[in-house]
Amino acid sequence: MNQASMIALSAFAAAICFRMNIFNIGVEGQYIIGACAGAFFAGAGIVPGPLNILATLVVAMLAGMAWAMIAAVLNVTRGVSEVISAIMLNYVALTLAGYLVKTYGAKAGYTYTTGTIPPSSQPLGFGIISGAPDVWALAILAVIVAVSYSFLLGWTRFGFDLRTAGESRTAALANGINPKKMVLITMAISGAIAGLVWMPSFFGSTHTFGIPEYFQRGLGFTGLAVALLGRNTSLGIFFGATLFAFLSTQSNRLQSVGVGRDVVEITQGVVVLMVVIAFEISRRIKARREQESVARELGTTSEGVRA
Repeated sequence: MNQASMIALSAFAAAICFRMNIFNIGVEGQYIIGACAGAFFAGAGIVPGPLNILATLVVAMLAGMAWAMIAAVLNVTRGVSEVISAIMLNYVALTLAGYLVKTYGAKAGYTYTTGTIPPSSQPLGFGIISGAPDVWALAILAVIVAVSYSFLLGWTRFGFDLRTAGESRTAALANGINPKKMVLITMAISGAIAGLVWMPSFFGSTHTFGIPEYFQRGLGFTGLAVALLGRNTSLGIFFGATLFAFLSTQSNRLQSVGVGRDVVEITQGVVVLMVVIAFEISRRIKARREQESVARELGTTSEGVRA
C-alpha cells in the first residue's frame, strides 16, 4: 500500500495530461524537484509541529508545478514538444537536486542528505496486519488526489474544457476554449501532483532526502505505465498501482532466490503491452460495429425514400 500510494500519485500526474492529449514524460523530474524542495524546507523546521507537514506539501507542490511550467511555456510560446523538453528536464532535475544536496546538505557516510525533519513533524502510520510494517499516514494523499481528479474531470466546467481540448484543439478553439491556456493550467496541475509523489515516503520512513541512498528513482516512468494501464481512470489507476507495487516489492524476494529483477520489469512491460493491445482491438471492433450500424440505417433510409 505504501508503494502503491506513490505510484498512484505519479499516475494521476500523468493521467490528467493524457486527458489533455499531452505526454508529460517529465513527471520524474518534477517529483525529484518537489522532493528536494520539500525536504530542505521540512528539514529546516521553519514551521513548528504538524503545520510543518502541511507547509512542506505546499512547497513540494509549488516546486513541481514550477518545474512543469518550463516545458509548458516552451510548448505554447515556442512550439517545443513537451516530450523533448521534459526528457531533458528530467536529467537537469536530477543533477540540480544532487548539486543542491551536496552543496547545502550534510555529509552522511558516503553521501549527502538534507536535514532530518523534527520528530514533531513525523506523522504516525497505522497498522492493518499484525506484524506488518505500518501504512504511511500520507498514503491518504493518493485517495484525496483520486477523488479530486474524478470530480475535476467529471463534474466541473474546467474538466469539460480539458477533455474537449484533448479531443480536438481546433474544436475547442471554435467553442471559445483557449488551448494554450488549457495546456498551461493542465501542466501546472500535473506538476503540483507530481511534487507530492515522494511525500508519503519522506514523512513516513526516510525523513530526509539524498540521492541515491535516501530516494527512490523511477516512480515517474512507472506512473506513466500505470496511467496507460488504468486508462486514465481513478479505479483503473488504483488497480494498476497495486499490481505494479506488488511486483516491485516481490522483486527483492525473487533476487534472494537467484531470480533477476529484470523478470519483474519484463512482466510489467508485458502487462502494459497486452492491455494496450486488448483495448486497441476492442476499439477497432466497436468502430467497425458502429460503421455497420450506420450503413444499415442509411440503407434502410434509402429504401424508404425510393419507395
